[in-house]
Amino acid sequence: MSGPLPEILTGDFAPARLRFGPPRSIRVVDWNIDRGEDLPGILEFLASAGADLLLLQEVDVNAKRTRRVNVAEQIARSLKMNYVWAREFQELAQGSPDSPAYIGQATLARWPLSKPRVLRFLHQSSFWSPRWFVPKVPPFQVRSGGRNALVTEGAGLVTYNLHLESRHGMPLHVGSDALRLAQIEEVIADTRRYPPGAPLVVCGDFNLNPANSKPAAAMREAGFKSVLGPKPEATTHLLFVRGPAVDSAFLRGPVQASSPKIHSGIRASDHFPITFTLLLG
Repeated sequence: MSGPLPEILTGDFAPARLRFGPPRSIRVVDWNIDRGEDLPGILEFLASAGADLLLLQEVDVNAKRTRRVNVAEQIARSLKMNYVWAREFQELAQGSPDSPAYIGQATLARWPLSKPRVLRFLHQSSFWSPRWFVPKVPPFQVRSGGRNALVTEGAGLVTYNLHLESRHGMPLHVGSDALRLAQIEEVIADTRRYPPGAPLVVCGDFNLNPANSKPAAAMREAGFKSVLGPKPEATTHLLFVRGPAVDSAFLRGPVQASSPKIHSGIRASDHFPITFTLLLG
């Protein structure tokens, strides 16, 4: 791979099917796959999940640590799904000027994904910005770019696949969730372009507990319902220690979720996958 990538990559690997309207139920996986470093373990779980729609965060393209593959395309080919990948950051320590490396979000589905676009947040941290005194080599995580949400449409759904900021930086105060809350408000503002009757799914890595009072209130006031409820279990882990609940899913419009589950036995990433079934109509 040589030269810079476009902001969005796509690939169609799902077999063509005759469809007579949107499906009535959709099996969903939401998962931060930790760059895709344990790709065999990730594929094993995803194949077993039998999902129709995947919303994945931290998905590498051409990075040293993931053997310079397009992780989203590898998953799509293996599972025979269509995919859209959106560039979040260029990983300056994982590529070279002639062969740059990237990380972003990927949405995969068993139907055509249309109107893909990137909602790049206006509110960003300065933490990742390259600095002259930080070498552009591993393990230093030097980046250019910014957090965003990947928006796609298909099968009667609008999906937002987001990754909010994990670090703080100017101009917002260190040690607060103000930056992430501002990014949530940007997502909510963007969803207002769709009519109230449009089924919307907002999934991803919020890097805060979305069940906490302020984010929960913001989503509720915008008409969204939480898939995991008011007290979600841990969705992250470090070795054998469970971490905070930072991954979640929200729905708006004529759609409901059944059988939500956090798969805390899966160790192919530092986040646990979340599955649920969408019921439309």
